Amino acid sequence: MFKWGRRWAPGLIPLVIIWGLAGWSTTLPLENNLSAQGRAAIKDMVLDGATVTVEGRDLRLSANAFSEDGRLSALAAVESVPGVRLVNDATGLLAEAKPFVWTANRDVVRVTLGGNAPLPAAKARLMDAARADLPGVEIVDRMSYARGAPPRFEAAAQLLIDQIVRLKEAQVSISDTSIKLAGQAREIGGREAIAAALRNLPEGFSVAENAIQAPPYIFQVNKDPVAATLTLSGYVPDNAVHAAIVAAIGRKFSGEKVVDNLKASVGAPQGFAAAATTALGTLSRLSTGSLVISDREVKLSGDALFEVAANQIREGAGGPLPQGWTYKADVSVKPAASSVDSTICQQLFSELLGKERIRFESGKADISPDSIGLLDRLIATTLRCPTTNIEIGGHTDTDGEAAANVTLSQKRAEAVLNYLIRAGLSSERLTAVGYGSAQPMASNDTAEGKAQNRRIDFVVK
Repeated sequence: MFKWGRRWAPGLIPLVIIWGLAGWSTTLPLENNLSAQGRAAIKDMVLDGATVTVEGRDLRLSANAFSEDGRLSALAAVESVPGVRLVNDATGLLAEAKPFVWTANRDVVRVTLGGNAPLPAAKARLMDAARADLPGVEIVDRMSYARGAPPRFEAAAQLLIDQIVRLKEAQVSISDTSIKLAGQAREIGGREAIAAALRNLPEGFSVAENAIQAPPYIFQVNKDPVAATLTLSGYVPDNAVHAAIVAAIGRKFSGEKVVDNLKASVGAPQGFAAAATTALGTLSRLSTGSLVISDREVKLSGDALFEVAANQIREGAGGPLPQGWTYKADVSVKPAASSVDSTICQQLFSELLGKERIRFESGKADISPDSIGLLDRLIATTLRCPTTNIEIGGHTDTDGEAAANVTLSQKRAEAVLNYLIRAGLSSERLTAVGYGSAQPMASNDTAEGKAQNRRIDFVVK
């Protein structure tokens, strides 16, 4: 018996191997088939991280379900796969977020959606909405799944995504039904548009904090003496202020062409119209320059016509600004022009006063702020005529008594003379004479003629 076993034992080894291979070749296809059928059974179900593993005819289902009904349905689906003997349950429910938080952040190059999403379909729709609203902007998905979303969450999140278009930078969040926003609007009026949109939030949602800031409210004027143009850009509050600013430019500047690129928009700081009008008067004193109003700050830069004017401009904006406003001036002095003889001097004075007139308060000898720029140009011209004496002649129309007109014209001529002396001109070169209505240059029978007769002349002596 022993001898027989020793003779046949070596033959048993191949048989064992064959039996093992036969079992393996039979079991492996069966397990692969059950695994494929198990995955197919749950492929249309809403599960997170679902995996199906098989050992023999036993299946193991691992997944996080979005609801208890969904979890039980998934188990039932794999249990119904033909050939399955036993299903090992490794399923669970997604964690419930308390509070349920969703975020959207925008920086210079991307928008990142984060926090919680209640379902894969909701997550996909939010990503699609962001891509549709922000073409060309990188959209990054940092959302994870969680239960506990409030009713109408997705509608609230989509409304907030729509607002990100209006923001240069943004931090937006939903915490349960409470909404917070921070950042800066891309354009003037964007903050107000977002506030209006938030009034349409779904029922139950409310804004806990809206810290969206408006971009600076910019108003800018550039003066180019070579092209003789004033270029206006930026914003004004409304059409009425727009018209008032254009009218002020007509009074303060000497016929420069106006390139008007202003737009009407909300968001102007309080006192904008008064500050802009005052600052335009100061700009009129510069040979070349730029005026920039940014929120409540007035910035002026350029070249004054003479040193005293430069010092005056550095010290103030030509008058008091509204409360809370600030003023900065970076002003140098234009290089002095060469001297000219008396004939050229008279021609220069006549050209300046032919384009515009020195204005006064009605019936008074108070020089209008609108005429400060013209007076500075007259002073600069006088500085080019160092050897000449100049008579400042005051004239009126024929309205009123003749004696009163002479007195008024004398006081107005003296007011101009005093302005020139304060600018550094020698009083010995200057005289003031009031002629009243005795030297008209046009008929006093029309309003237009009377306006021409009310004037100040500079006469080289």
